[in-house]
Amino acid sequence: MSLLVVGSLALDTVKTPFGSVEDALGGAAVYFSSAASYFSPVKMVGVVGDDFDAAALDYLKARNTDLRGVETRNGKTFRWGGVYGSDLNSRETTFTHLNVFESFQPKIPAEYRDSEYVFLANIGPELQADVLNQIQGPKLVALDTMNYWIDGSLSALREVLRSVQVLVINDSEAQQLSGEWNLVKAARAIFKMGPELLIVKKGEHGALMIFKDVSFFYAPAYPLEVLHDPTGAGDSFAGGFMGYLAQAGEINPDHFKRALVVGSTMASFCVEQFSVKRLVDLSQGEIEERFNEFWRMTQFQPF
Repeated sequence: MSLLVVGSLALDTVKTPFGSVEDALGGAAVYFSSAASYFSPVKMVGVVGDDFDAAALDYLKARNTDLRGVETRNGKTFRWGGVYGSDLNSRETTFTHLNVFESFQPKIPAEYRDSEYVFLANIGPELQADVLNQIQGPKLVALDTMNYWIDGSLSALREVLRSVQVLVINDSEAQQLSGEWNLVKAARAIFKMGPELLIVKKGEHGALMIFKDVSFFYAPAYPLEVLHDPTGAGDSFAGGFMGYLAQAGEINPDHFKRALVVGSTMASFCVEQFSVKRLVDLSQGEIEERFNEFWRMTQFQPF
């Protein structure tokens, strides 16, 4: 099944207690594709500057990613810098240089417009809405957003949410969007805006999935001995989630539950090294074994 991602390609400068990298390959669309492409071919829409390393594009092509939707413009690629605290939960953004990404206007190639599965990564809600206006009858649309857009573009965000089935946010964003402190009440309020499934990212505590009937499914974070860089974990999660659904070609609660665990599996690999290095050459055996570890560590008998 066809899977489309629209989002950023970036060069990241990251420092954690375990090392640092400068101008490393990053961006939501890159992390998403690196994870999703283990399950489904990916069509990518984004923009880079003329300073973007051609080898990075070759990597993405090798990872079964169609790059006809990636524009190269004169100027510099989007750059972001961050420093993580000792527990990797706190992060200080040291700089954000949008560069060519500042004027990004997604143009969906004709060959992409029948994509059945669509992930709208963290960009302005007006741009997300414009993407959907260019897509013909998608089967499933998932959207990521952040507090910046909730605070500054709420009306536009609420408008695009009318056309979205899956919303991916964290606890504080769910509370901010809904105006409800209690997560169950927040979910009920968000469902009235349009989405039918809410995924709440909880960082080191895993991910909670809430269905429209306000039933729940939870995947813990995988306990890791080696953890270097949490940058891109959320987008890698989304890539695993959407990639699995596109591969399965079906949308039902059981597939959503498996997709949540697949997403958590891919996120757990992502954080083991800087940038996308750990996602470059995973084997299917490694992915399946860790997925099965999730099953083993959560299996129990009901009363």
